Amino acid sequence: NKWRIVFPGNGRHWKGWKQASAFYSGNRIQTTKYTLFTFLPQNLFEQFHRLGNLYFFFLVVLNLFPQVEVFHREITMLPLIVVLLVSMIKDVTEDYRKYQFDKMVNFSKTRVYDK
Repeated sequence: NKWRIVFPGNGRHWKGWKQASAFYSGNRIQTTKYTLFTFLPQNLFEQFHRLGNLYFFFLVVLNLFPQVEVFHREITMLPLIVVLLVSMIKDVTEDYRKYQFDKMVNFSKTRVYDK
């Protein structure tokens, strides 16, 4: 039974209301970064912007060539996979918590005060 209280602006802001309402047709709050379809590509794109992940990826690519292979391929892939999986799990849990909070705020009752 929590209420959101919205205080409207004064009359001088109503002049551009029709133009602004065309751009902001909804009144939902959305702070999530990912959707179900964009999670994997967008998260991998963000993960490989980090220098450490690029370094381990470079080692994995180098070990694909038998001439420069130092370790087994599986051993070289292990640190990269572990770091990527842990980061993905962290990002999923954070984004899901944001989704739950957004859902709670969007479906809460609202009381608007007007003159």
